[in-house]
Amino acid sequence: MKPTLLILAAGIGSRYGGLKQVDGMGPGGESILEFSAFDALRAGFGKVVFVIRRDIEAAFREKVGSKVEPHIRTEYAFQEMDTALDWLDEKPHREKPWGTGHAILSAKQHLTEPFVAINADDFYGAEAFRKIGDFLRHDCTPSQYGMVAYRLGNTLSENGAVSRGVCSVSAEGFLTDVTERTRIERFAQGPAPDDAAGIAYTDDAGRHPLPAATPVSMNFWGFHPTVLAEIESQFRAFVQANIGNPRAEFYIPTVVNTLVEAGKVRVKVLNSDSQWYGVTYTEDKETVQAALASMVERGLYPKGLWRMVPVEA
Repeated sequence: MKPTLLILAAGIGSRYGGLKQVDGMGPGGESILEFSAFDALRAGFGKVVFVIRRDIEAAFREKVGSKVEPHIRTEYAFQEMDTALDWLDEKPHREKPWGTGHAILSAKQHLTEPFVAINADDFYGAEAFRKIGDFLRHDCTPSQYGMVAYRLGNTLSENGAVSRGVCSVSAEGFLTDVTERTRIERFAQGPAPDDAAGIAYTDDAGRHPLPAATPVSMNFWGFHPTVLAEIESQFRAFVQANIGNPRAEFYIPTVVNTLVEAGKVRVKVLNSDSQWYGVTYTEDKETVQAALASMVERGLYPKGLWRMVPVEA
């Protein structure tokens, strides 16, 4: 069975200042998520599901869907404030939905096979899709999931601090914990080139160095569809505990940590040495555009991303 790619594209992108999910980044005006769909297709995925908001549906279908749909089975799910809250009589007031875990739950009816969940505005690279695709076809089970981890030094922005999920990994290569670290950025070069490498996160206690090789989660998760029952159960409990907090968000790593700590699943960590690219700040756009143009020039992607892909029968 071919795996599914789930792209979480309902985010508002407040720091970036616009609807970056459909912003042209490639030399042919392609959005970042088109490169993800393209890489997934080449890695043998059979379907793409976009999680979007209804108010962006028309623009999204025109700018993205019209290009992707001829080449791979494409479906749409909608994440709204009250999605998956049918059981709750009085809906709480919120300005945005409940986070990435809630986004996956929004696509529940579309996920019947092992699937990858990713961010729409992150460029992960072809290597990641090959690795996770192989894992989903051969090693994914109801008790074993996977994730692609990146080297911290390959994921930073030159235009400001970022947040990253710092991964703890067992000697056998399985995830033991994901800890969210905020305000991560480069500082003066560390004493050893690949030791601290001038990278640190800052909290109320001060600045703490992090090695450049630290594995971090960029929200590239491989799941068995049975995870949906777990997400639904955890989400209900989360909403009940945070009913009065309009800013509370239900994140994927929270779900994973809970399952790992309970011994219900183990998560294989698939390491990638590739450079990650993303647009956290408006100024990051030029860096991403230059990187994608370079990849096209080197032949890693065709000029005109979808021109050379055969249309599915």
